[in-house]
Amino acid sequence: MNTRSIKGKSFNEIKNALEQNLNDGFKPTLAIVFLSVAQDRKAIRELLDLKNISVFGATSNGEFIDGNTDNKSTAILLLDMKREHFKIYLEEFPEKNYREVAQYIAFKAASQFEKPAFFISASHLETDAEQLLRGFEDVIGKHVNVYGGMAGDDYAFLDQFVFTNKKESSRGTLVLALDEDYIKIKGVATCGWKAVGTEKTVTKSEGNHVYTVDDIPVLDVTQKYGGIENVTQENDDIILEIAANFPLQLQREKGDPVMRPGLVIDWNDRSFYCSGTVPQGSKVRFSLPPDFDVMDKVIQGVQHLKDTEMPEADALVVFSCGGRILSLGPLMNDEIEGIKNVWNVPMVGMFSNAELARATGGNLEMHNLTTCCVALKEK
Repeated sequence: MNTRSIKGKSFNEIKNALEQNLNDGFKPTLAIVFLSVAQDRKAIRELLDLKNISVFGATSNGEFIDGNTDNKSTAILLLDMKREHFKIYLEEFPEKNYREVAQYIAFKAASQFEKPAFFISASHLETDAEQLLRGFEDVIGKHVNVYGGMAGDDYAFLDQFVFTNKKESSRGTLVLALDEDYIKIKGVATCGWKAVGTEKTVTKSEGNHVYTVDDIPVLDVTQKYGGIENVTQENDDIILEIAANFPLQLQREKGDPVMRPGLVIDWNDRSFYCSGTVPQGSKVRFSLPPDFDVMDKVIQGVQHLKDTEMPEADALVVFSCGGRILSLGPLMNDEIEGIKNVWNVPMVGMFSNAELARATGGNLEMHNLTTCCVALKEK
């Protein structure tokens, strides 16, 4: 499978890059598109549609095709995958029936392919991505391969979009189904944030709203273990500092911990809302601020994937949490470059609002502050 990646800061740059790549007879059938909400996605959709290229697209918090991360740009992976080996679905969920919508898509894919795998993205901050994942498991089984990232909007947290050739949605899910009988797909989700302290018990929570840990307000415990100063309602940066640097690590009986950063503080009782469910009675640990080891662990995880399961690849797709670049800054370029160098094939990536993948040795879940790297190879 021939693949190429292009990037640009404007529609004209994307148009010129696309034309240059089509001049030598390259005929892509599929485009994976990650772009800023500031870009003219309608024009880009129409351009790709005019070239008879199917579109799997999502807005993001930053984009890349190599080690140089960017923002307010468009990044595209072009693939000449056989059309009979993939299908694209876009469905909305105005009734918040996430699981049922995912089941519907999974049934349609299962009628097309005996062994389907999925890339997914979804828009709207209220979307319960874990219910989407459960829907795929209901139909295909616990073994199903699903990878993806939640759409972003340059950290505005207002409106995110998923889109294909003729349609887009600010409250929907976009799914690229692949026929695993012909397309090999393997991925790894790695965080790297180090834990600190002993396991503690979530003594009061409802869904993603965590009130107390060991009967102490969760904000107070986080402040203590993080050594955080100026934890006041007047400090506009405090929630970003907590989310990016001091997430809860939800412990699992099997597999790596799942990151659950606090995103909204309730100052009345010093509780906070996390990015995903934190069951009452579950065990958590707190996190240390990231250092170089965070990036090393991700690159090592990707190298291990190559060494053990995916010796060759035609392309890479990366979903990396927007919180990672907030924490690591320009050092994030080193992580992306390290990932690319493992296979040294065309790549596209986005900084997402959440990552969807199977934890190392664990279950299919929604992640945060995590990098999910997915390799594709035509059989």
